[in-house]
Formats: sequence, C-alpha cells, structure tokens
Amino acid sequence: MTLETLCTFCLSLPHVTEAFPFDQNTLVFKVGGKIFALLDVDNFDSINLKCDPEEAVELRESYSAINGGYHMNKKHWNTVTINSDVDDKLLLELTRKSHQLVFNGLPKKIKNELAL
Repeated sequence: MTLETLCTFCLSLPHVTEAFPFDQNTLVFKVGGKIFALLDVDNFDSINLKCDPEEAVELRESYSAINGGYHMNKKHWNTVTINSDVDDKLLLELTRKSHQLVFNGLPKKIKNELAL
C-alpha cells in the first residue's frame, strides 16, 4: 500500500477532511470533526484506526501487524503496520470500518448537517 493510495481512499469516503493538527508529519483524517485515521507522512509504515473493542482484540490475535493503538486508547484504537501480514484489501476495509464507526458515533445534529 502506498501513502497516496491510502490517502486517496480516505478522501473518497463521505464527509472526510484531512489536517495536520499535531505537527507537520502527522496527517489525520476526520469525519464530522472526529478523527478516524492517523498516519505519519514522512515515515509511512503504519496507520492508527478506530476499531470496535471486541473486533480489535480478535484482529490483534490474528495478525502480528495489528497492535494496540500507538499513543491512543488501546481499547478503541489499533495500529496497523503497512505492507505486512495485513493485505491491502483488509487495510482498506479496516479504514472504511473506522470511518463508519466514528460517523455512527457522531451526534444526530452533526450527522444531519453533513447530510445537507
């Protein structure tokens, strides 16, 4: 997976914005102002993605490249190592699920504003 491919995919999801709120290297993707993905643009070897807590544990047990979210709440976030035992198809699916999980957790008012 390339950085460009993953960024293009993230931006293709509904209502996504990108920003560098922490520093000039950490790119975040947000939906409704809430982060669903973080990655380092200079050292693109992993991505942090939100995950259902039960699924997060299952994924960590099944893939050596999926671990508790680096500098994140490990109950809700996974760090996925790029170009590892997680293939590109699964990585994109985990990214889509992260986006959907964050979107589903948004207040109804924000969801309605995004639908306009």
